[in-house]
Amino acid sequence: MDFSGKVVLITGASSGIGAATAKYLTELGATVAMTGRNAENLNKFGAECEAVGKQKPFLLVADVTKTEDNSRVIEETIKKFGKLDVLVNNAGKGAAGSIETTTLEQYDDIMQTNVRAVYHLTMLAVPHLIKSKGNIVNVSSVAGTRSFPNALAYCVSKTALDQFTRCVALDLAPKQVRVNSVNPAVIVTDFHHRVGMNAADYATYLKQCEQTHPLGRVGQASEVAAAIAFLAADTASFITGTNLCVDGGKNILCPR
Repeated sequence: MDFSGKVVLITGASSGIGAATAKYLTELGATVAMTGRNAENLNKFGAECEAVGKQKPFLLVADVTKTEDNSRVIEETIKKFGKLDVLVNNAGKGAAGSIETTTLEQYDDIMQTNVRAVYHLTMLAVPHLIKSKGNIVNVSSVAGTRSFPNALAYCVSKTALDQFTRCVALDLAPKQVRVNSVNPAVIVTDFHHRVGMNAADYATYLKQCEQTHPLGRVGQASEVAAAIAFLAADTASFITGTNLCVDGGKNILCPR
Protein backbone atom coordinates (compact mmCIF):
# COMPACT_ATOMS: atom_id res chain seq x y z
CA MET A 1 0.00 0.00 0.00
CA ASP A 2 1.21 3.45 -0.89
CA PHE A 3 -0.20 6.58 0.74
CA SER A 4 2.27 9.00 -0.83
CA GLY A 5 0.55 12.32 -1.48
CA LYS A 6 -2.40 11.43 0.76
CA VAL A 7 -3.45 13.70 3.63
CA VAL A 8 -4.94 11.74 6.53
CA LEU A 9 -6.65 13.25 9.58
CA ILE A 10 -6.73 11.01 12.68
CA THR A 11 -8.61 11.87 15.86
CA GLY A 12 -7.59 10.47 19.23
CA ALA A 13 -4.05 10.15 17.94
CA SER A 14 -2.36 10.83 21.28
CA SER A 15 -2.70 7.20 22.42
CA GLY A 16 -3.58 3.63 21.50
CA ILE A 17 -5.03 2.79 18.11
CA GLY A 18 -4.92 6.38 16.91
CA ALA A 19 -1.20 6.75 17.63
CA ALA A 20 -0.46 3.36 16.07
CA THR A 21 -2.44 4.28 12.96
CA ALA A 22 -0.63 7.58 12.58
CA LYS A 23 2.73 5.81 12.69
CA TYR A 24 1.61 3.01 10.36
CA LEU A 25 0.25 5.37 7.71
CA THR A 26 3.27 7.66 8.00
CA GLU A 27 5.49 4.68 7.24
CA LEU A 28 3.35 4.09 4.14
CA GLY A 29 4.03 7.63 2.94
CA ALA A 30 0.98 9.52 4.20
CA THR A 31 1.02 13.08 5.44
CA VAL A 32 -0.77 12.82 8.77
CA ALA A 33 -2.67 15.37 10.81
CA MET A 34 -2.91 14.11 14.38
CA THR A 35 -5.39 15.41 16.94
CA GLY A 36 -5.75 14.64 20.62
CA ARG A 37 -6.38 16.25 23.98
CA ASN A 38 -3.07 15.30 25.58
CA ALA A 39 -0.43 17.65 24.21
CA GLU A 40 2.49 15.79 25.80
CA ASN A 41 1.46 12.44 24.31
CA LEU A 42 0.64 14.03 20.99
CA ASN A 43 4.13 15.48 20.76
CA LYS A 44 5.65 12.14 21.80
CA PHE A 45 3.86 10.11 19.14
CA GLY A 46 4.27 12.88 16.61
CA ALA A 47 8.03 12.61 17.08
CA GLU A 48 7.82 8.84 16.52
CA CYS A 49 5.96 9.44 13.25
CA GLU A 50 8.49 12.04 12.16
CA ALA A 51 11.30 9.55 12.77
CA VAL A 52 9.84 6.93 10.41
CA GLY A 53 8.23 9.07 7.71
CA LYS A 54 9.10 11.45 4.93
CA GLN A 55 6.55 14.03 6.06
CA LYS A 56 6.40 15.71 9.46
CA PRO A 57 2.98 15.18 11.08
CA PHE A 58 0.73 18.15 11.73
CA LEU A 59 -0.19 18.18 15.43
CA LEU A 60 -3.43 19.75 16.65
CA VAL A 61 -4.41 19.71 20.31
CA ALA A 62 -8.19 19.45 20.23
CA ASP A 63 -11.22 17.94 21.95
CA VAL A 64 -13.69 16.28 19.56
CA THR A 65 -16.59 17.04 21.88
CA LYS A 66 -16.10 20.78 21.31
CA THR A 67 -17.67 22.02 18.10
CA GLU A 68 -15.26 24.93 17.85
CA ASP A 69 -12.31 22.52 18.06
CA ASN A 70 -13.68 20.35 15.25
CA SER A 71 -14.16 23.38 13.04
CA ARG A 72 -10.62 24.54 13.79
CA VAL A 73 -9.14 21.11 13.06
CA ILE A 74 -10.72 20.93 9.61
CA GLU A 75 -9.94 24.56 8.78
CA GLU A 76 -6.30 24.33 9.82
CA THR A 77 -5.76 20.98 8.08
CA ILE A 78 -7.14 22.35 4.80
CA LYS A 79 -5.24 25.60 5.21
CA LYS A 80 -1.96 23.73 5.67
CA PHE A 81 -2.35 20.97 3.05
CA GLY A 82 -5.06 22.24 0.71
CA LYS A 83 -7.00 18.99 0.79
CA LEU A 84 -8.11 15.98 2.83
CA ASP A 85 -8.03 12.41 1.52
CA VAL A 86 -8.85 10.26 4.55
CA LEU A 87 -10.65 10.90 7.83
CA VAL A 88 -10.08 8.37 10.62
CA ASN A 89 -12.63 8.92 13.37
CA ASN A 90 -10.80 7.14 16.16
CA ALA A 91 -11.39 9.20 19.31
CA GLY A 92 -13.66 7.35 21.72
CA LYS A 93 -14.27 6.43 25.32
CA GLY A 94 -15.87 3.71 27.41
CA ALA A 95 -17.51 3.28 30.80
CA ALA A 96 -18.84 0.42 32.87
CA GLY A 97 -22.51 0.43 33.73
CA SER A 98 -25.65 -1.70 33.45
CA ILE A 99 -29.24 -0.47 33.18
CA GLU A 100 -29.33 -0.64 36.98
CA THR A 101 -26.14 1.31 37.58
CA THR A 102 -25.85 3.68 34.63
CA THR A 103 -26.90 7.32 34.66
CA LEU A 104 -28.14 9.73 32.04
CA GLU A 105 -24.94 11.69 32.60
CA GLN A 106 -22.90 8.61 31.64
CA TYR A 107 -25.05 8.02 28.57
CA ASP A 108 -24.72 11.64 27.44
CA ASP A 109 -20.97 11.64 28.03
CA ILE A 110 -20.38 8.46 26.01
CA MET A 111 -22.67 9.46 23.17
CA GLN A 112 -21.12 12.93 23.00
CA THR A 113 -17.69 11.47 22.23
CA ASN A 114 -18.49 8.24 20.40
CA VAL A 115 -21.35 9.42 18.20
CA ARG A 116 -22.05 13.16 18.20
CA ALA A 117 -18.40 14.13 17.71
CA VAL A 118 -18.05 11.71 14.79
CA TYR A 119 -21.29 13.01 13.29
CA HIS A 120 -20.06 16.61 13.49
CA LEU A 121 -16.50 16.10 12.28
CA THR A 122 -17.74 14.00 9.37
CA MET A 123 -20.17 16.74 8.35
CA LEU A 124 -17.32 19.24 8.29
CA ALA A 125 -14.95 16.94 6.40
CA VAL A 126 -17.33 15.68 3.72
CA PRO A 127 -17.09 18.65 1.29
CA HIS A 128 -13.32 18.20 1.18
CA LEU A 129 -13.54 14.41 0.85
CA ILE A 130 -15.93 14.80 -2.08
CA LYS A 131 -13.34 16.97 -3.83
CA SER A 132 -10.61 14.38 -3.31
CA LYS A 133 -12.89 11.33 -3.73
CA GLY A 134 -11.49 10.28 -0.40
CA ASN A 135 -12.80 8.01 2.30
CA ILE A 136 -13.65 7.66 5.98
CA VAL A 137 -12.73 4.94 8.44
CA ASN A 138 -14.57 4.92 11.78
CA VAL A 139 -13.12 3.05 14.73
CA SER A 140 -16.01 1.14 16.26
CA SER A 141 -15.91 -2.04 18.37
CA VAL A 142 -17.06 -5.62 18.57
CA ALA A 143 -19.42 -4.08 21.13
CA GLY A 144 -21.25 -2.61 18.14
CA THR A 145 -21.96 -6.04 16.66
CA ARG A 146 -22.43 -8.08 19.86
CA SER A 147 -23.95 -7.45 23.29
CA PHE A 148 -21.97 -7.40 26.52
CA PRO A 149 -23.09 -6.96 30.14
CA ASN A 150 -22.17 -3.92 32.21
CA ALA A 151 -21.27 -1.82 29.17
CA LEU A 152 -24.67 -0.51 28.16
CA ALA A 153 -23.90 3.05 27.06
CA TYR A 154 -20.71 1.97 25.29
CA CYS A 155 -22.44 -0.84 23.37
CA VAL A 156 -25.29 1.47 22.34
CA SER A 157 -22.81 4.10 21.12
CA LYS A 158 -20.84 1.65 19.00
CA THR A 159 -23.96 0.13 17.47
CA ALA A 160 -25.03 3.66 16.58
CA LEU A 161 -21.62 4.29 15.03
CA ASP A 162 -21.94 1.15 12.87
CA GLN A 163 -25.32 2.32 11.58
CA PHE A 164 -23.89 5.78 11.00
CA THR A 165 -21.13 4.17 8.92
CA ARG A 166 -23.60 2.31 6.73
CA CYS A 167 -25.96 5.26 6.26
CA VAL A 168 -23.19 7.71 5.38
CA ALA A 169 -21.71 5.13 3.01
CA LEU A 170 -25.01 5.13 1.11
CA ASP A 171 -25.26 8.92 1.20
CA LEU A 172 -21.77 9.40 -0.23
CA ALA A 173 -21.49 6.47 -2.62
CA PRO A 174 -22.81 8.55 -5.56
CA LYS A 175 -20.01 11.03 -4.82
CA GLN A 176 -17.40 8.21 -4.86
CA VAL A 177 -16.56 8.68 -1.17
CA ARG A 178 -16.22 5.39 0.69
CA VAL A 179 -17.12 4.94 4.38
CA ASN A 180 -16.17 1.91 6.47
CA SER A 181 -15.43 0.95 10.05
CA VAL A 182 -13.11 -1.35 11.93
CA ASN A 183 -14.59 -3.22 14.89
CA PRO A 184 -11.82 -4.37 17.24
CA ALA A 185 -12.24 -6.69 20.20
CA VAL A 186 -9.78 -6.43 23.10
CA ILE A 187 -6.66 -4.56 22.00
CA VAL A 188 -3.68 -3.82 24.25
CA THR A 189 -3.96 -0.06 24.87
CA ASP A 190 -4.67 2.08 27.91
CA PHE A 191 -8.42 1.93 27.21
CA HIS A 192 -9.27 -0.39 30.10
CA HIS A 193 -7.12 1.60 32.52
CA ARG A 194 -9.09 4.72 31.62
CA VAL A 195 -12.37 3.00 32.51
CA GLY A 196 -11.03 2.15 35.97
CA MET A 197 -9.25 -1.22 35.69
CA ASN A 198 -6.04 -1.46 37.74
CA ALA A 199 -2.89 -3.20 36.55
CA ALA A 200 -3.51 -6.49 38.37
CA ASP A 201 -7.11 -6.77 37.20
CA TYR A 202 -6.06 -5.90 33.67
CA ALA A 203 -3.45 -8.66 33.62
CA THR A 204 -6.07 -11.15 34.82
CA TYR A 205 -8.51 -9.87 32.22
CA LEU A 206 -6.02 -10.31 29.37
CA LYS A 207 -5.40 -13.88 30.51
CA GLN A 208 -9.15 -14.59 30.51
CA CYS A 209 -9.38 -13.17 27.00
CA GLU A 210 -7.33 -16.10 25.73
CA GLN A 211 -10.55 -18.10 26.19
CA THR A 212 -12.96 -15.50 24.78
CA HIS A 213 -11.01 -14.82 21.58
CA PRO A 214 -10.87 -17.90 19.33
CA LEU A 215 -7.34 -17.08 18.16
CA GLY A 216 -6.28 -17.46 21.79
CA ARG A 217 -4.93 -13.96 22.38
CA VAL A 218 -5.83 -10.29 22.38
CA GLY A 219 -4.89 -7.91 19.59
CA GLN A 220 -2.25 -5.24 19.17
CA ALA A 221 -2.90 -1.66 18.12
CA SER A 222 -0.68 -2.16 15.07
CA GLU A 223 -3.04 -4.89 13.84
CA VAL A 224 -5.99 -2.50 13.93
CA ALA A 225 -3.85 0.14 12.23
CA ALA A 226 -3.14 -2.32 9.41
CA ALA A 227 -6.87 -2.91 8.95
CA ILE A 228 -7.54 0.83 8.87
CA ALA A 229 -4.81 1.25 6.26
CA PHE A 230 -6.34 -1.54 4.18
CA LEU A 231 -9.77 0.09 4.15
CA ALA A 232 -8.35 3.56 3.49
CA ALA A 233 -6.11 2.47 0.63
CA ASP A 234 -6.97 2.92 -3.03
CA THR A 235 -6.71 -0.85 -3.42
CA ALA A 236 -9.94 -1.16 -1.39
CA SER A 237 -11.77 1.04 -3.89
CA PHE A 238 -14.81 -1.29 -4.15
CA ILE A 239 -15.39 -1.60 -0.38
CA THR A 240 -17.88 0.69 1.34
CA GLY A 241 -20.39 0.34 4.17
CA THR A 242 -18.38 -2.48 5.75
CA ASN A 243 -17.93 -3.11 9.48
CA LEU A 244 -14.64 -5.03 9.50
CA CYS A 245 -14.11 -7.07 12.66
CA VAL A 246 -10.51 -7.10 13.88
CA ASP A 247 -11.24 -9.32 16.80
CA GLY A 248 -9.51 -12.69 16.77
CA GLY A 249 -12.86 -14.30 15.96
CA LYS A 250 -14.70 -12.93 19.02
CA ASN A 251 -17.61 -11.67 16.93
CA ILE A 252 -18.45 -15.19 15.72
CA LEU A 253 -17.93 -16.98 19.02
CA CYS A 254 -21.08 -18.47 20.55
CA PRO A 255 -21.29 -18.40 24.37
CA ARG A 256 -20.40 -21.77 25.87
